[in-house]
Amino acid sequence: MSNGVVKSGKVKNRKRNKESIQLFLIALPFILFIFAFSYVPLFGWAYAFTDYRAGKGLTDIDFVGLQHFIAIWNNRRELFRVLRNTFALSLIGLLFSPLPVVFAILINEIKSSKFRKIVQTFTTLPNFISWIVVFTLVFAMFSSDGMVNGVLRKFGAETITNPLGNNDIAWGFQWALATWKSLGWNAIIYIAAIAGIDSELYDAVHVDGANRWQTILHVTVPGLYSTFFVLLLLQISNILSNGFDQYFVFYNPLTADKLEVLDYYVYKIGVLTNNYPQSIALGMFKTIISVTLLFGANKLSQKMRGESIV
Repeated sequence: MSNGVVKSGKVKNRKRNKESIQLFLIALPFILFIFAFSYVPLFGWAYAFTDYRAGKGLTDIDFVGLQHFIAIWNNRRELFRVLRNTFALSLIGLLFSPLPVVFAILINEIKSSKFRKIVQTFTTLPNFISWIVVFTLVFAMFSSDGMVNGVLRKFGAETITNPLGNNDIAWGFQWALATWKSLGWNAIIYIAAIAGIDSELYDAVHVDGANRWQTILHVTVPGLYSTFFVLLLLQISNILSNGFDQYFVFYNPLTADKLEVLDYYVYKIGVLTNNYPQSIALGMFKTIISVTLLFGANKLSQKMRGESIV
């Protein structure tokens, strides 16, 4: 009897080990990909301490210590302006972070499955449109000679609207475009979380006589709380990462003061002025702050939820 139990235990262990090896082999290409593109480039940080010029190796250039970091600090007025734009745009995004939750709940409340799929498809598609294409469409619609102003002129309006060159509404306009592009995509994870809520909870509140609004308030929203909190903390840790593509294509002299975010500033210093060591130093600064925010958000998660996110 004991031999049979031992044998079955060994068979189970072999199966488990075989499954573990298979899962590891499936994950291995992705692990190597992350290592190659996220960790190997960290060796390039060494160039931030040198007087690097394109075409020279690390051993052929002079070591200058913290010279580039000091240069960044000496130009801190421009750096603070860039950080102001970066934080402002990120904080606007954080302020409206519940929007995908609300949108996911609204989609879930659509009774017709066909109509629900159509809405979800059309709101997810903009995520796959390149920012270059988005800029082309926006320019065709909102430029001084665009479609919107053409219609306004036909109705006798004298005021010409041009949000592409309006510095006063630059932050709000860019946030609106980013929201239009990503709202449906960001709602997917919440739709999946709603699908994972125990159906017995819905049955119980219906038996108690709850209406649709009460069901959302007392079952759906609490079921999304943990998902929303984790994504919010990750968003906080990425507060310095606004993205590059959007601000690269919409950047122009009229809105430069409001749209020059940290990612674009690193590109400008490194590529446009050929100051690669200083751009690497800025990238190091961004990475260190982001990692600090991530671990800070993790500590906050442990205190508030009793669970860590990393």
